[in-house]
Amino acid sequence: MDHSEVEWQFDAADVRPVERWLRARVPEARADPAQEAPDGLPIAGETLVVAEARPVTHVDTYMDTPDWRIHRAGYSLRIRRERGVAQATLKSFSPPSEGLRRRREVSETLPSEDPEELRRSEGPLGQRIRAVVGGTSLGPLFEVRTRRRAFDLTLDGAAAGEVVLDETTIPVGNGSTPARLKRVEVEVQEPFMETVSGFVEAMRDECGLRPASLSKYETALLSRGLQPDRPLELGPTLIDPTLSVGEVAFAVMRRHFEAFMAKEPGTRLGEDPEELHDMRVANRRLRAAIAMFRTALPVRAVPIREELRWVAQALGGVRDLDVQVEQLDSWSKTDLVEDPHALRAIRDLLERDRAQARIELLKVLDSPRYARLLGRMSRFLRAGPLRHSPASRARIAGAGSTLLRRRYRAVTKAGDGIGEGASAADYHRVRIRSKRLRYALEFLAEVYPGKTERLTRRLVALQGLLGMQQDADVAVRRLRALATENGGGLPPRAAFAMGMIAERYVQQGRRLRGRFPKVYGRVRGKPSKELRLVMKQRMPVPAPPE
Repeated sequence: MDHSEVEWQFDAADVRPVERWLRARVPEARADPAQEAPDGLPIAGETLVVAEARPVTHVDTYMDTPDWRIHRAGYSLRIRRERGVAQATLKSFSPPSEGLRRRREVSETLPSEDPEELRRSEGPLGQRIRAVVGGTSLGPLFEVRTRRRAFDLTLDGAAAGEVVLDETTIPVGNGSTPARLKRVEVEVQEPFMETVSGFVEAMRDECGLRPASLSKYETALLSRGLQPDRPLELGPTLIDPTLSVGEVAFAVMRRHFEAFMAKEPGTRLGEDPEELHDMRVANRRLRAAIAMFRTALPVRAVPIREELRWVAQALGGVRDLDVQVEQLDSWSKTDLVEDPHALRAIRDLLERDRAQARIELLKVLDSPRYARLLGRMSRFLRAGPLRHSPASRARIAGAGSTLLRRRYRAVTKAGDGIGEGASAADYHRVRIRSKRLRYALEFLAEVYPGKTERLTRRLVALQGLLGMQQDADVAVRRLRALATENGGGLPPRAAFAMGMIAERYVQQGRRLRGRFPKVYGRVRGKPSKELRLVMKQRMPVPAPPE
């Protein structure tokens, strides 16, 4: 089961007053079931029916990997034991608003409580867990034991939701007193939100309930002193003009390696394309930092950069298809394509290729080679900069000027050569060099505070323009390949639509190239001159000869 859970959560000093309040609204509890409740809320015979259900006790075992992959993907995983049945649930994190949470919930019944049953499952939850966990062990974090009394809500004969009164115990171990939690939760079906909200407000006000700020999972983490969001502790990440080149280089790399690792679980899960995009960007910035500071780094940085490139290729294979599927979906909602249904066959082909690219990506992330890369990178960053290298010990306030000037000249050399007959490779070269300059400016923004932002913004605009053009070129090549491989098996309408889409990409590329001179001219303008002046002013004064 995969659905969106809508639930109010309230803390209560005692659930018994709430229980009495609810029982007063159960039709059988009143002498005349048609009589209105004292508060004037809807009752039997009109709209809302409250019915008491059988009390239950369940035990939830929350699970994760030793490196908290499920948590870092934005989810909690529990296996619930209730009346001899084991059910696994993956639930997304969501901050509450006045006690109301909206969370995605994926559930699956298991033959037993053994987590290996979940790893073997071919259901939607099992597939997600295997993708996130990979070859890492999956084990229990803690148990949460709850005694629950439920009241069903029925609206015009349809199940609208339920109110549950929970008395929860969280064992904390070491002989300490267990944490206890009393909570009132109201889960409703989305169509009945408006009607039930009035009922919930009345219950909250009359029973003195407080909106809960933490879920049971979050409360258990806090009670047991667990810190899944703890940083990797790779070393200092602060940057200022007093540091050496080596210190700044390692601070930059540590920042982006932490971002790279933070996005891996979401990338594995594959639910949000932006997680993969962010992981790919962090990888790219890591490689850019190694290239920028290479003369000040230990020689073992070079093979690490090549291994990062290997991972980047797997990430890029999925990302390119994400972009194309998104573009196809946007076109299908407009009048640019005469027959939107014909796009379905093309989308199916792209989804097929994306699924295969995801398989290849997961193979990379699950491989011993990738595990070795993470270990090498962690040890490298913890070791820190070279202590006896003149290039590493030089002050960044002076050396940064040279680093930025070199990258700016590379951009202008490629950009000034763009003319009428420029090829896609020429534009791509400008894009790559613009990206390197932008990253360099971002790496050193704290060295030149307030002086890099304007040029960075203009580089972002140029990079975005050239990126869209590159995406269009990649899409045309992929469509041609799809037509060659599958042309005979495509419906005529789909083949015709594919030709239209390819032509639209070609036209988009022409329009983007037409905008290049203006956008590039802004990079060539005043912001770059301001930056050069600032760098010149910050150059250290050479010491007089002895």
